[in-house]
Amino acid sequence: MKIEVINTGTELLLGQVVNTHLAFIGDSLFKLGLRVQRQISIPDGEEIRHALADSIQSADVIIVTGGLGPTTDDITCDITAELLGRELKTDPVVLKHIEEIFSSRGLELTPPNLSQALIPEGGEALHNAKGTAPGIYLPAIEKQSPHIFLLPGPPRELVPLFNDEVAPRLANLRSDEASSQKFHNFKIIGVGESNLAHALDDEFAALPDLEIGYCCRLGEVDVRLIGQEKVVEQGAAIVRNQFTREIVTESEKPLEQVVVDLLIKKNHNVSSAESCTGGLIASTLTDVPGSSAIFQRAYITYANQAKSEMLGIPAELIEQHGAVSDETVRAMAEGCLQKSGADHAIAVSGIAGPGGGSKDKPVGTVHIALAAKNGLTFSKRFYFPLDRSSFKIRTTRAALDLLRQRLQGFELR
Repeated sequence: MKIEVINTGTELLLGQVVNTHLAFIGDSLFKLGLRVQRQISIPDGEEIRHALADSIQSADVIIVTGGLGPTTDDITCDITAELLGRELKTDPVVLKHIEEIFSSRGLELTPPNLSQALIPEGGEALHNAKGTAPGIYLPAIEKQSPHIFLLPGPPRELVPLFNDEVAPRLANLRSDEASSQKFHNFKIIGVGESNLAHALDDEFAALPDLEIGYCCRLGEVDVRLIGQEKVVEQGAAIVRNQFTREIVTESEKPLEQVVVDLLIKKNHNVSSAESCTGGLIASTLTDVPGSSAIFQRAYITYANQAKSEMLGIPAELIEQHGAVSDETVRAMAEGCLQKSGADHAIAVSGIAGPGGGSKDKPVGTVHIALAAKNGLTFSKRFYFPLDRSSFKIRTTRAALDLLRQRLQGFELR
């Protein structure tokens, strides 16, 4: 099935907005055993006519994002109807949805907003629970047009609409061969992409028709396996055997969600004492729904004086060993544990740069400690020679992964 994606939006071409739509759509199709064959980004307005006319001649499925709003440059629906020779008709269900949104917000309904209820004849409105512009599905007509999906541009509207309305329809359209493909994802932390490939690829090569993909992010790698169920499970067994400790999850669930779920399951909670991350550990955990059940508090002790005043660390200890040291970070974790009354405490202290490093402690050095009730305090030195933002992310992931390992019963090392 040849699938083409057209992303509309002048802001995409000016570099003002990053095109996250293609990454999301491509990844979602990948899990269905489908592929994007071509993608183009175009400005708002009349350019959609040329892009659509070209894709209609070559694609089996066209997915268009953007251009469904109420302003004069939002003409995706009009151009699509014109190219297909379809009349636009008001959909009463969509109209009622728009009226209810405006009424609930106390806003005046204008003619441009009413135009969003216009659907090309033969098309199907796809419910948009997050906005006024519906998605539109135009089924293929043999020898005349491919399957066409018109989707709203804002990600908060597009993502749930795609998952709820588009993905099931595409699943029904795919071939038997594609539908029999299985997808398995491993999220692995603490092992580089090249090291993973070196350890796994020879064994993977012995498995027929197994498709392997590596997706590298800061401090973590997704290993994706696609193929028939039996061969995918054989591949999965290889990964499990090689990287038991490093596997965060066999899904796409983020590390912080895994940690929150483990804490909830054990009825434990955690607090953090943060220096170089400036609260990012606390922010990352509390981004997870339900984290209020497991997160106690955070101490942002950026200055040495704050470490002493808030966590009770003797100034002499910091002066003797330095703020970035095992001794100080262990004291931070133990002070955090005592002050907060939590079951677990995470502490970090490091040098984010670009200045402040030394020969013994270069920029990128960070010490991370975990303390736990009725448990030993553990600390470890890491080296992440990155820009400040990336350094903070790597440190946060390393800290959360140590907690993940402890919660899963691994001996920290």
